[in-house]
Amino acid sequence: MSKVMIIGAGGVGGVVTHKCAQLPEIFSEIILASRTESKCKAIAEQLSRPIRTAQIDADNVPDLTKLLEKEQPSLVINVALPYQDLTIMDACLAAGVDYMDTANYEPLDTAKFEYSWQWAYHERFKEAGLTALLGSGFDPGATNMFTAYIAKHYFDEIHELDIIDVNGGDHGYPFATNFNPEINIREVTAECRHWENGEFIETPAMSKKASFTCPEDVGTYNIYRMYHEELESLTKHYPTLKRAQFWMSFGDSYLKHLEVLGNVGMTSIEPIMYNGQEIVPIQLLAQMLPDPSSLGPRTKGRTCIGCVVKGIKDGKERIIYLYNTCDHQDCYKEVQSQAISYTTGVPAMIGAKMLLEKKWKADGVWNIEQFDPDPFMEDMNKYGLPWKVLELTDFDLDDSSKTQTADGKAV
Repeated sequence: MSKVMIIGAGGVGGVVTHKCAQLPEIFSEIILASRTESKCKAIAEQLSRPIRTAQIDADNVPDLTKLLEKEQPSLVINVALPYQDLTIMDACLAAGVDYMDTANYEPLDTAKFEYSWQWAYHERFKEAGLTALLGSGFDPGATNMFTAYIAKHYFDEIHELDIIDVNGGDHGYPFATNFNPEINIREVTAECRHWENGEFIETPAMSKKASFTCPEDVGTYNIYRMYHEELESLTKHYPTLKRAQFWMSFGDSYLKHLEVLGNVGMTSIEPIMYNGQEIVPIQLLAQMLPDPSSLGPRTKGRTCIGCVVKGIKDGKERIIYLYNTCDHQDCYKEVQSQAISYTTGVPAMIGAKMLLEKKWKADGVWNIEQFDPDPFMEDMNKYGLPWKVLELTDFDLDDSSKTQTADGKAV
């Protein structure tokens, strides 16, 4: 029986709140806080049990500290913007509260996201006797757990990792993003980095393309190599990895719109003057695009997200693929959200559950794969994100002459 404070009332915040509310025996009291309290109240009205709401500016450390000291939650679940990770961590330290998030810190004025800023908090959390869990979403989050689970149960040593994120959903708009538009566009337009032979190799954004056929008739999609933060932590914690890549699907319409918007400067994070007022183009664009939390009723299709790992078991090479598929409309029926928010929000709830049940507990700052994957993976099956494991005979995304498929036998 624990009190938690969820900070952030966007699409993911709504899912986390719904899923926590379904488990009163774990989350006995829930406070949902955001800069705009009306968003919290709208989520609260969807629930079958009462929760409390609060207004808070997560950039304001003194005010957030006061709120935490007043409420004394066991845990803060941060699903606000990644720009706010450090201020929320500061407030948790000041108030003596455990912390977790779903995405790593990103400076507001620099299109760069990495774990170094948050890893630097390790000794402070350790000395305070507090836990900070980083990256308990889907990617990062579940994909880290997929990798850890595969490494634990199917290999003696892992050598290659391909994380493949396919969204087979259709919301009907010519251009929209399934999560925060500003974060989404900054990720997609950033230089690609992949791990190879002990270092990160940089290549132009979206310059590497492959074709992938998902299992369970989700479909065949063009996937593009890009940088994602779980590569940084996974290559650190699995030093036997010789190569690690992240791939995401994008439709032609999305890419064409993004190219044009980039060409005219609308994806820039550099401020410009307009009518005597300073504006940031990408922030203006984000206000013009559909709110991701509004896409649930109109998004149809499924996601397919998983990890392909190559390595050695008992002296022999093998290839294991672990994945989840998730239906957008099923998610909307359950929690009034599309699957992108759902696949992030469910692992956030499970990560919080792991901490509150003391299944995971260590003072300091930790990435999710540093803990035992088994109880987390068990809960993925219980709470809406069931997964499957296949053994493949062949897989090579470098071979552009053919579509790679996830054909294999269940293991």
